[in-house]
This record gives sequence, C-alpha cells and structure tokens, in this order.
Amino acid sequence: MMRFNLGRLIITPAALLGVDVEEIYYAIDRHVCGIWGNVSDAARTANESALASRAPLLSVYRLADGTALRVLTTGDRLTTTVDLPDERNLPTDTERTPKRTPKEFCRVTRNPAK
Repeated sequence: MMRFNLGRLIITPAALLGVDVEEIYYAIDRHVCGIWGNVSDAARTANESALASRAPLLSVYRLADGTALRVLTTGDRLTTTVDLPDERNLPTDTERTPKRTPKEFCRVTRNPAK
C-alpha cells in the first residue's frame, strides 16, 4: 500500500546502467510502501516522522552484488530520485532508458497509474 506520493520520478543514467531495471522498480515499490531498506534506526525513525512532517524520505537497498541503490523523495513529495551513492565513479549511458510505459510500471509495482 502506498504511504505517500512519489511525484516526478528521476532515475539517473548511472543507476540505469549499473542496476537491472526490475531491481529499480522493486526498490521504488518498497520505498513507496515504507520499507526503508538498509538504513540506520535513526534514519528509519526520521522517515516515519517525515511521513507526517513532510520532510525528505530516504531508502537504501543493498542488491545481491553488493551495490547500494538509493531512493530519495523530497519533502514536498514532488520528486523521487533513484541513484547510486558512488555513481560519480561510473561511466554513464544517457541513451539507456526503461522500456516500460507508466501503465506497465504500475502493473509491475502494483501501484495505481496516475
């Protein structure tokens, strides 16, 4: 169940290049449901408080290969960014984009289409 709106979704080129798109979708789905992943207890508590106070929400998911995937939603809930914490060291490929429509994305994440 969605606990907040994602707003505009931004996935950085490095995240698209370095992480399977299905894993990105799964991380976004967990984030919007309030499953914060591999964050500290303090960050988890801050996220729960942020749901009411409109502060930013941060999730970090450790993938099977050890890669960390970060999902951050702004306090105004207008933008959610998916990136890699260490992506400044990775090559980027700006031509790679998910090959799913918003309707297909919502089918994968089981969240209603807007």
